[in-house]
Amino acid sequence: MAKAYDAIVIGAGVIGASTALALARDKRRVLCIEKLPASGYGSTSGSCAIVRPFYSTVDGSALAYESHFYWQEWADFLGTIDERGLARYVNCGSLVVKCARNKYLEPVLKVMQQIGCPYRELTPEEVRQKLPFVIMESFDPPRRPEDPKFAQSSGEHLPGAVHFPTGGYVTDPQLAAHNLQVAAEAAGAQFKFNAEITGIVTEQGRVGGVTLASGETIAAPVVVNVAGPHSFKINRMADVEKGMRIKTKALRHEVAHVPSPAGFDYEHDGIHFSDQDTACYCRPEIGNHILIGSEDPECDTREWVDPDDFNREFTDQWRVQVMRMAQRFHTLPIPNKMKGIVELYDVSDDWIPIYDKSDLPGFYMAVGTSGNQFKNAPVVGEMMSDLITACENGRDHDADPVSYRLKHIGRTVSLGFYSRRRDPDARSSFSVLG
Repeated sequence: MAKAYDAIVIGAGVIGASTALALARDKRRVLCIEKLPASGYGSTSGSCAIVRPFYSTVDGSALAYESHFYWQEWADFLGTIDERGLARYVNCGSLVVKCARNKYLEPVLKVMQQIGCPYRELTPEEVRQKLPFVIMESFDPPRRPEDPKFAQSSGEHLPGAVHFPTGGYVTDPQLAAHNLQVAAEAAGAQFKFNAEITGIVTEQGRVGGVTLASGETIAAPVVVNVAGPHSFKINRMADVEKGMRIKTKALRHEVAHVPSPAGFDYEHDGIHFSDQDTACYCRPEIGNHILIGSEDPECDTREWVDPDDFNREFTDQWRVQVMRMAQRFHTLPIPNKMKGIVELYDVSDDWIPIYDKSDLPGFYMAVGTSGNQFKNAPVVGEMMSDLITACENGRDHDADPVSYRLKHIGRTVSLGFYSRRRDPDARSSFSVLG
């Protein structure tokens, strides 16, 4: 079969487009194939696009801290002009409540010290100076509103919070993916939309390309699965799941869009706020609104779905999340009309992504990413390109893992941390926090 491309990237979300860009900049002939009509139209468009440095592990935190600098220098990183404009990074910072559930952030702060990430510990009074409507009582454990003890204080006064200055959010995640597409096209990559993958071609024991629903076969010696919530379906087409200790599946989630507390301009004076005590997070949104998501407490049922057939309407979960947030933001309005986003996460067994090769030579994966990896997309593309180059040149990544240099923070991370063959990482939060 004639090789029409050097690499095919499946999925044009923010990480797929970034991977296409990095591969093209490394002088490969790249085709990025997307089932939807444009880049970033799937789970990327439903992302809260939060940028934050704190994770459960050193490697995860180092990668996230590094990513802050890519978004801060977005125009320079892209090196191209997008006629639609550039996605904007609002570096408003992150504020994380200290509570029993996160061990009062002591493990996180040790990691921050290790990677050199700045932070400042705030007293309850200093938290209220930033957000005067915050109540610093503990409501642990997180409950549902039908629980008689919902919104009842546990009797503990929370000791404060930690402010991370290298955090915030990207205003338009879909536009960010389009920015990456334009940069990739400038580097020579091509994009094919409205094209559904129906099969993975193999030749002489390695990948040979893909087949489409149209009946077309497109050849390439390298195929990269970046299909988001559909990633497990692509892996099954390639018959690579049997070689994976960590697998992925699609999780339905809802994000609420509500007005700011009265008398406060959360759009301009607010901050990314994470609160494991009430199991909610939020960030500013245009129009002086707030986006509110869940941090996946045990009392909520996780809804694993078929990514091609799931409920896109709001459910009572919307109200649950807003009411939990109102425990902490005591003047938060709770509208009757539900607004926001219903989308999917692509979740691995331990909520840490898989950036790896597979047991099928030439078939690679950047999967299990949705929910907490948007921020890392610019770096992940470069990591994947380095991994692919090393493996295609004969390196046994399973035995001798490829390392990647984080140029802004001066650290090196091992891609073995993201191996498909790892055991579930007990340090993970096993939630959207990663």
